[in-house]
Amino acid sequence: MIRKFLSEGLLFMCMILLIACEMSETKKPLNILWLVAEDLSPDYLNSYGDFRAPTPNLDRLAKEGVVYTNSFSVSGVCSPSRATLATGLYPNSFGAQNMRTLNQVAGAREAGIIDYQVVPPPAVKMVSEIMRENGYYTTNNAKEDYQFFKSELAWDDSSIYAHWRNRPEDNCPFFSVFNFGVSHESRMWNFKKDIFEVGVFPLKRGVMQVDSKYENTDIPLLVPEDLEVGIPPYLPQNEIGERAMRRMYTNIIRMDKGVGKILDQLEEDGLLDKTIVVWFSDHGGPLPRQKRLLYDSGLRVPLIIRYPNGSRAGERDDRLISFVDFPPTLLSMAGIKAPIYMEGQAFEGMFNSDTPRTFIHGHADRFDESIDMIRAVRNKKFKYLKNFHPDRPYYLPIAYREKMEVMQELLRMRDSGTLDENQALWFRPNKVSEELFDIEKDPHELNNVANDPAYANIIESLRAECERWMKAIDDKGLIDEKDLINTFYPNGKAQLTKPPIIEIKKGKVHVSCQTPGARIGYRYCSKKTPYNGWKFYTGPIKEKPYDTLEVITHRLGYKYAIKTVANGTIGKTIYPPNRHDRQ
Repeated sequence: MIRKFLSEGLLFMCMILLIACEMSETKKPLNILWLVAEDLSPDYLNSYGDFRAPTPNLDRLAKEGVVYTNSFSVSGVCSPSRATLATGLYPNSFGAQNMRTLNQVAGAREAGIIDYQVVPPPAVKMVSEIMRENGYYTTNNAKEDYQFFKSELAWDDSSIYAHWRNRPEDNCPFFSVFNFGVSHESRMWNFKKDIFEVGVFPLKRGVMQVDSKYENTDIPLLVPEDLEVGIPPYLPQNEIGERAMRRMYTNIIRMDKGVGKILDQLEEDGLLDKTIVVWFSDHGGPLPRQKRLLYDSGLRVPLIIRYPNGSRAGERDDRLISFVDFPPTLLSMAGIKAPIYMEGQAFEGMFNSDTPRTFIHGHADRFDESIDMIRAVRNKKFKYLKNFHPDRPYYLPIAYREKMEVMQELLRMRDSGTLDENQALWFRPNKVSEELFDIEKDPHELNNVANDPAYANIIESLRAECERWMKAIDDKGLIDEKDLINTFYPNGKAQLTKPPIIEIKKGKVHVSCQTPGARIGYRYCSKKTPYNGWKFYTGPIKEKPYDTLEVITHRLGYKYAIKTVANGTIGKTIYPPNRHDRQ
């Protein structure tokens, strides 16, 4: 009897322990992987209805995940869009709306625009820093381009070597980003191989794989020369337009192969069903009248999310989603509540918003040497554009874009007077102050119905929403860029994060900083590696004999400061140089 009681008791305890282990396993945070293509519209993908380019890896994600059909960038170009992805703020809410503030083109320099960092409000952190604070190992491979230099506490590694495989412990959750530049606008004329195509991804911690057979040769077209392509009506309807489309499809195929390599590595590591995989592009397509513009061809992006273990496999989700929603959603997926300064809402995860979006918003401002200001509001059926410089033409010359053969052909057709009515719309000498497009009837946004009485109530509603949004975010596009720079760079100089204030008491290093919004980090020199970031300072740090302690203070948009502590001696403050020091 006693033996039976002990046996049953042991069985009961084993069952309790098994259940506890299973509960513990389910509570482990999921890894999150962002796979980010560049310059890609959903209109040319199998999963969105165009079957010309074989994309088996994206097709697999779509079959095993959720395809979101109404996802939008906040801008038709990368730097402002990435500023939003990094912060959860609209670019024009904190002065990040002008294209590439960190590295001006010659034409912008001639107009007196210096290289500058945008300075976010003091409370703002990069979302990857928040993930790190909550125990995630974070990596970025490798594009940054946030309109400010990255927070030194944002990533464990941000480089071409960055990979989840470098995390110090295999059970540590990770947030990893991989960027695929092969679909970028520049690849329409530069056909060289991309990083992933030469195998430059770590096989294991600190080890790189490089294809020894790699030759720096042009990539041929990967679709048949006679493939029938549907050329958008605003592009040349000739062999040059066809060639541009085939090159774009080729780049999509190449990008898909890169996605496949990362997915293969995830499976090799046994992590596919412990990871949320998020694939999207940084804005719309690479072609003329796509990139930089606020038509759907420039703003609408593909988004596919694969959840572990087949959850929601094969779904299509038509909710309106904006890039400003991505950071709070990332945090929500990790079980972290978004900070109140973020301007979007989570569309998935623990803190998923109960109220779907009614509108998405977009902006266009200075692009390289050309200045404009347009604001967009879209609901599921209609797009409203407010043109703040109607005296300026629709088409603004941008030297970078004019490297593209199909852009050169459009300009040749313009100069020879052979553009048709659809192609000519972009080259009108001035704009109307308001535009309205019925997206369902007019997906290419060629027919402005702003003055049609049948749409009077719709334009009134969208106009009011545009005004409300701009006021709510305190739109910085209304400020002259040079004046904006003066607020970021008083007296023409970047602001400095104040140095760490360090006190040593009983073998402990106490640190503070007087710059509002500055974060404090530290590391021991004996523990420094290129793939483990600064530790967050949360309290006094132990001073180690015969080891140097480095302490950093950094506010986004400011230069960061470093001090050392070694054997009881506090070193001088160092402000490491950046490329802006040369201007």
